[in-house]
Amino acid sequence: MSLNSTPNKLFNDDDFFLNACAFEASLSIAAFLLGWLTTTSPLPLISFSFQAIIIGVFGTLPLILLLLGVNHAQLSSISHIKNTLVTTLGANLEQLTVWQLFLLASIAGISEELLFRGVLQPWLEHLLGGSAGFILSNCLFGLAHAITPLYAFLATLVGIYLSLSMSIFNTTNLLHPIIIHSLYDFLAFLVLLKSYRAK
Repeated sequence: MSLNSTPNKLFNDDDFFLNACAFEASLSIAAFLLGWLTTTSPLPLISFSFQAIIIGVFGTLPLILLLLGVNHAQLSSISHIKNTLVTTLGANLEQLTVWQLFLLASIAGISEELLFRGVLQPWLEHLLGGSAGFILSNCLFGLAHAITPLYAFLATLVGIYLSLSMSIFNTTNLLHPIIIHSLYDFLAFLVLLKSYRAK
C-alpha cells in the first residue's frame, strides 16, 4: 500500500513498527555516545529492585489521571493536540498488536530516559548547577515533543515529574522514570487508539 493512498499514515503498515522502534532505539545509542563524550554514564543510576518496580508502577497513576483529564478537556488547544495525534498516529497504531504497542512504548521509555535523565540531566547539572541543569534538561525534553507549543509545555511538566521520580524515598534510581515513562506511553497509545476508533 503506497503512502499516497494513506495520507493519514506516517509510514506504510510494514514500515511503521520497525521504523518507530529503530528511531526510539537510536536515542539509546545517542545517550551512550553522549555519555561517553561527557563521561556521564547512565548505567550507575539504574538499580533493579522490587521497590523500584512498585514505585514505577504507582508513579504512573498521576500521569494517567492527567492524560484522562486532558483527553476529556473541551479546550480548542487540547482538541488540536488530540486531533493531530489521532490523525498522524492513529492509523499506524491500529495495525499493531497490543504486544507491539507495549514493546514500542518500552523502547521509547528506556531510550528517552537514558538520554534525558540518564545523561543530559546529570551532565547539565554538573555544568550549570543543579537547578539550571534540571530545568534546561526538561525544557529540552519538552522541545523534543514539540507537536504544538502547549504540548511542548505539557511534556516539559511531565519531564519534571519524571526527573523528580528518580529521587524518592532517599534513593536515586533511573529505573523509576523508565517504568513510569514506558507504562504511560503504552496506556497513551491505547487511549489514542480508542479515540481513533471512535472517529
